[in-house]
Amino acid sequence: MNQKNQQPLKICHVIAGAQTGGAETFCLDMVKALHDRGVQQAMISRPYEHIIDALGERKIPHYPMGFQRWWKWPQQKQISSIIKNEAPDLVHGWMNRASSFMPAGIKAPVLGWFGGYYDLKNYRQSDFYMGVTRDIVRHIGEASGTPDRAYLGHTFGTLAADPPIHRADFGLPEGKPVVLLLSRMHWKKGVDLLLEAALRCPDLAFLMAGDGPELDNYKKQASALKLNDRVCFTGWRNDRAALLDLADICVLPSRYEPFGTVIAEAWFAKVPLVATRADGARQYVTHDKDGLLSDIDDLDGLVENLQRLQADKALAKRLVKHGAKTYQDEFERETVTTRLIASYDDMIRRYHA
Repeated sequence: MNQKNQQPLKICHVIAGAQTGGAETFCLDMVKALHDRGVQQAMISRPYEHIIDALGERKIPHYPMGFQRWWKWPQQKQISSIIKNEAPDLVHGWMNRASSFMPAGIKAPVLGWFGGYYDLKNYRQSDFYMGVTRDIVRHIGEASGTPDRAYLGHTFGTLAADPPIHRADFGLPEGKPVVLLLSRMHWKKGVDLLLEAALRCPDLAFLMAGDGPELDNYKKQASALKLNDRVCFTGWRNDRAALLDLADICVLPSRYEPFGTVIAEAWFAKVPLVATRADGARQYVTHDKDGLLSDIDDLDGLVENLQRLQADKALAKRLVKHGAKTYQDEFERETVTTRLIASYDDMIRRYHA
């Protein structure tokens, strides 16, 4: 609720991300959650079909834009015109490119959202900032010199139910627990390390869900390691709840991961978590309590954690129990949405003070 005029809160989102990706997925998930809470919205984004469909179902105005850097100034004028016509209470710029396209002179507070340790040069028009972890908020505060304008905004792990899927759909062998990777296929995500771990875990099957620039290389690596009978690459999929329901273990072997919403999704889905001590997991996962952690690029540690979970059902149950508690306290959909709306309200109040 806009406290100034007692009208429903209105947010204009600007996102220029890729068609697939964790941050892009969360942006759309949050738009849906805000819609369910009665927040009025509009979005400026690239014209991806899944975005157009989701916004159309909810009658949320959508303005397509390419965000080409060589056509920046005319598009900034267009963004300015859209924002003027929509007259939102706040403009939410998601990540670097969208924030760098933000025009000057917007007559509303501008929020710049950080899913990682981004350079503030792209956020010159931002009045406020939001980071998805406590350490990213610290980074923003130090880099900007205005820590009071940096807010914490977790992602949420709550997923809507999907139609069930089966291991036979992916050609995975019966009788072997399924290890699920939900990730972009990129060196930063440690997929090559996971394939090496798979070689040393012959009694586990691996489901690799995601797309990215290294996908073909990882398929070749799996073939070279003779893993094709128990490793399946699915490409990008949107049925995360169904994939997690099929999984016995969720793994996140990243070399670089500011957070990784998959962590919260695994906790929500009650799937035991194995991760590396990348920035996000290091801050939020407690080893041997709500997940198992190994050092980045520690193949032996990753293999040991996978094998421990395979062998110790009591350990798996303990991780699930405590993971569900962490999810409920910090990453549940309604909790995260309520906190975001409160942050919006606070920014709007401060902007007009």
